Amino acid sequence: MKFGKLFKREMVPEWIEAYVDYTGLKHILQEIRRFKESKQPQTPATSLDQRLALYRNFSGLNLQGGVQNTGDIENQVIAVNTVPHENYRKFYQTKFLASPEGAENEIIFFDKLDHEFNKVNTFYKDKVDEVMREVTLLNKQMDALIALRIKVMDPGFNAFPSLQSLSLDINNSTPSRITSPLRMTAVDTDDMPVSPSYGRQVSMTNASYPKLPINRNSLREFRDTDSHKTDPLEILDHVKIVNTFESPISTIRGVLSESKENDLSYKKEELKKVEHRLKLIFIEFYQKLRHLKHFSYMNLSAFSKILKKYEKITSRKAARSYLKMVDNSYLGSSEEVTSLLNRVETTFIKHFSQSNRREGMKILRPKHKREKHRITFISGFFSGCSIALLVAVILLRDDRKLIDKDEGNSYLDKIVPLYSFYAYIVLHMLLYAANIYFWKHYKINYAFIFGFKQGTELSYREVFLLSNGLAMLVLAALLMHLHMNSRAEVYGTRIDYVPLGLIMVLLFITFCPFNIIYRSSRWFLIRCVFRCICAPLYKVTLPDFFLADQLTSQVEAIRSLEYYICYYTWIKSSHGHDTCQSHNVYNIFYFILAIIPYWFRFFQCVRRLFEEKDQAQAYNGLRYFLTILAVVIKTAYVLKKSLTWEVLVILSSLITTLFNTYWDIVVDWGLLRRKSKNKFLRDKLILHHKSVYFAAMVLDVLLRFAWLQLVLRFNVHSLRGSTVSSIFACLEVIRRGMWNFFRLENEHLNNVGKYRAFKSVPLPFAYHDEDDHKEE
Repeated sequence: MKFGKLFKREMVPEWIEAYVDYTGLKHILQEIRRFKESKQPQTPATSLDQRLALYRNFSGLNLQGGVQNTGDIENQVIAVNTVPHENYRKFYQTKFLASPEGAENEIIFFDKLDHEFNKVNTFYKDKVDEVMREVTLLNKQMDALIALRIKVMDPGFNAFPSLQSLSLDINNSTPSRITSPLRMTAVDTDDMPVSPSYGRQVSMTNASYPKLPINRNSLREFRDTDSHKTDPLEILDHVKIVNTFESPISTIRGVLSESKENDLSYKKEELKKVEHRLKLIFIEFYQKLRHLKHFSYMNLSAFSKILKKYEKITSRKAARSYLKMVDNSYLGSSEEVTSLLNRVETTFIKHFSQSNRREGMKILRPKHKREKHRITFISGFFSGCSIALLVAVILLRDDRKLIDKDEGNSYLDKIVPLYSFYAYIVLHMLLYAANIYFWKHYKINYAFIFGFKQGTELSYREVFLLSNGLAMLVLAALLMHLHMNSRAEVYGTRIDYVPLGLIMVLLFITFCPFNIIYRSSRWFLIRCVFRCICAPLYKVTLPDFFLADQLTSQVEAIRSLEYYICYYTWIKSSHGHDTCQSHNVYNIFYFILAIIPYWFRFFQCVRRLFEEKDQAQAYNGLRYFLTILAVVIKTAYVLKKSLTWEVLVILSSLITTLFNTYWDIVVDWGLLRRKSKNKFLRDKLILHHKSVYFAAMVLDVLLRFAWLQLVLRFNVHSLRGSTVSSIFACLEVIRRGMWNFFRLENEHLNNVGKYRAFKSVPLPFAYHDEDDHKEE
């Protein structure tokens, strides 16, 4: 693989703008090459030079005493100078020493090269400074953790060793340093390390790079404790537990006490919670260090590659001077990240994995998920079977002439709601698989945004496999149902238990406790659903409100579950279809189930409003409240049609549709910006074709108003009532699938704008040393 493609593939998606613009520099080199070719046609003089080259002397391979090679120094065409800049930082500027005549593009090349290097170097320095500030906080958190462990696990502790003896021992860990690719004569891209999060797996161990001697006195100590302290438990007098209100009980207690910090209780449950949170913090911190290390290596490789291309095209000697400056810069010479990686590994293994290095490194460096060919084969097989079964269902329906008979129509109206439930789910899963494919294609970091654990996220192939497997199962059950109904005298009442058996199989697969059929993903989904149900008692995360938004597009599927209960209690016993609407209990739950997903989102907005103090959440909550009113009015109109209800339906649905459409396009998608480089869009776009955004906006409006047409209950003579409802429900699922892509694109661009590539885990301890000093 060419380095340019490898470099692009291995970028951290949220840091793309901080990397060197390798493609832009290559374009300038191509301009230089074209200029050289146009100015240097093949001439007799050139041919003479080539013939004279045959008679060059050979000086031998042995070094001659007193002979010094000064050719490189004499042939240098650039001089790299250090320019003072604000905040005491070094900026580098290259002066072109050769004749500027005909070398305008080369001057442009070095100007851009300086700009890119200063950008990369500044970003790397800022991130390392940020990491070192986090190290100070982690030192204090570890002090408190060790003291809390002593207090909880050994209450009779009377010795007075310093905390330094209880913490990290770095004498046995010799930090290694990144071997700068600038010192290599050539870069072998096949042996180059690859980011573990966004490419193939790479080993970042000390063996990956040769160890160089370092000055230990220049390294910051991972701890910041006073070696003369006598009592290691004294620190507990200055800390409190930070309450994150991540559970219903903690939320209720927080509302009652209105305190975000609690005194230590010195219980084992408290110790476990602190250890778990600090463990997550160390994992995220370690991943940040790995990304920084890889960021440095890949950019250094890019500078080496691009300067070698420059020398090859121009036949000028410039790489040595420039790469010497790069190698001596902070980007090429900094050792903090590499040494911290070793110390974090040692600390994590010692304090969080019971000194088991193998288990500790397995947690810190989870294996990248590898694509399996059998997934593609099985999903293709299932999709083929699903198509064949669908054709068989259509042929069987036509053969039995169910549409032409009143009995057939009544039969279809009775079973369509039973099987349409699966149609909504399969369609949603297929669209989700398509979304994952395009997110991955356009380097939208969906796994990080959703908070999937590395190595457990489902690829589009796996989601496609699950959706086709479910479709094959449902179509097989439907075909069996139609066949058994045609021979009712043989099968009797067993026909009615086919849909019930199907939903039992689906529930068993969903809640199966065994480690099969992507258990981690199933439990992640179940946890998110539970958090949605318990809103606003849980802290709202993006997966929670994203899933709740999906549920708002699955109202008909939720109502289908109610129809299952009705079918196996009232319809099956009375052998009628209209008995559901004749029961008041059914009608009441018909209202309630329709508004439940919107209530989830409304309460989530309320929780975020009080936590984040964001006024936008108030408008978002108002939007869902108006949608609830519109759904209630629409449901009342469906159950009891009248002119008054029709007018109310039109007004409420129109207001809600306009509000929701505006929110979709402007807030969720971030489009229709007034002062934007891209007219009517936004400044940053991931898709190359702007027409796709305009088409999506128009389609979103049409599908929103298609739902309004469903409210007005337009009659379609070629279709029956339940079929019409199913079609419009599928249109809403399609709209949601389109919304998902642009919503996550906007979220990703917000992360890119803030260089936010890691989760923020709140610290478990809050220190009060500063407050004490102020009071004194």
